[in-house]
Amino acid sequence: EYYLPDCLEILLGDGKNVGAYTAADESEFFGVNSRVQLAEAAAILKRRINRKHMENGVTIVDPEQTYIGSDVQIGRDTVILPGCVIEGKTIIGEDCEIGPNSRLTDMELADGVKFQTSTGLESSIGSGTTVGPFAYIRPNCHIGDNVKVGDFVEVKNSNIGNGTKIPHLSYVGDTDAGEKINFGCGSIMVNYDGEKKHRTTIHDHVFVGCNVNLVAPVTIEKDSYIAAGSTITRDVPEDVLAVARARQTIIKGWKAKRVQKKS
Repeated sequence: EYYLPDCLEILLGDGKNVGAYTAADESEFFGVNSRVQLAEAAAILKRRINRKHMENGVTIVDPEQTYIGSDVQIGRDTVILPGCVIEGKTIIGEDCEIGPNSRLTDMELADGVKFQTSTGLESSIGSGTTVGPFAYIRPNCHIGDNVKVGDFVEVKNSNIGNGTKIPHLSYVGDTDAGEKINFGCGSIMVNYDGEKKHRTTIHDHVFVGCNVNLVAPVTIEKDSYIAAGSTITRDVPEDVLAVARARQTIIKGWKAKRVQKKS
């Protein structure tokens, strides 16, 4: 490794010309020779990037706690809350709200998206959609307009149609979901059989009850209802109620016998 003064001396010794240049900002020539100086240089670049976005009409509530990559594009009137990391080729539309404490990598967000305390990777989100808090959008997801992806929801390699709601505590993987579907709490797309991944297809206006397992490959036709607690292993036709759960049994006197046995 040669420091800059060494390079100048070598050049002069070889008969080369050495000149001087005056920079308007001394940070342009900031040297990085340690991890500490690397962090200082990164902070300089971070301030420049954040300033550029704010001058273009983006609100960054706390620039010191916001990390934006050099290739990121952000539309006017979008608000970035503290603790966000936005990186890669991410494109964010206008009038969005990002954060707090969110990570976006190679994401594409249309106008009016609210992305709260969540992680999104290599996927697209339509206008007016809300994500989070504590949601995880994994790669190759295409989420439509006015969709709700709520708390503790994971979506992976899936297409979600306009107006569909996945409010909370659900896993939607390898799924093609239509429009205006309601996923109840605890909806699970069972996509892996131990060797291969399989897809689930759900058509428009389906109602999926709470604690439902859809075991792929399986297709749910439009306007159908899946009863809460069901495990669906076969295709469901259009406009029906599908129930797949054990019948409830009431055993009278069971508790008294149990207590008597213990005594």
